[in-house]
Amino acid sequence: MDRAGEAVECMKSGYLCSQAVLSTFSEQLGLDKITAKKISCAFGAGVSRLGLTCGAVSGAFMVIGLKYGKTVASDNDSKEKTYLLTQKFVEKFTERNGTINCKELLGFYLGKPEEYSQARDKGLFISFCTKLVRDASEILEEIIKE
Repeated sequence: MDRAGEAVECMKSGYLCSQAVLSTFSEQLGLDKITAKKISCAFGAGVSRLGLTCGAVSGAFMVIGLKYGKTVASDNDSKEKTYLLTQKFVEKFTERNGTINCKELLGFYLGKPEEYSQARDKGLFISFCTKLVRDASEILEEIIKE
């Protein structure tokens, strides 16, 4: 199974979009899956149901940072590469989906219990969010191979 499929299966098994993306790529980058799931938990549902950046996108940002991020204060080349690849990711994700904003993607504000229930009842977390996880994972695969 490819990484995109693995991330989708992870989400279908009960994890959040952010957890599915980060944990699928984490071990190849030196971070165990358990820690990856803990780190990324607050980013699901547009950052803890706030409707902000899509969790699949946040998970992808964490993968890019884990692979290319700055670890030495003076290493501005790593920072610039991380920013450039993050911007490239956003461009590609937006081309596929129109936005990176969870509320705009789903059409619901998950912070309101009634809207969360409506999104859940419509099956969006499985039918639509898994597509976003797949898209994020496929774009990441392209970016980290370059």
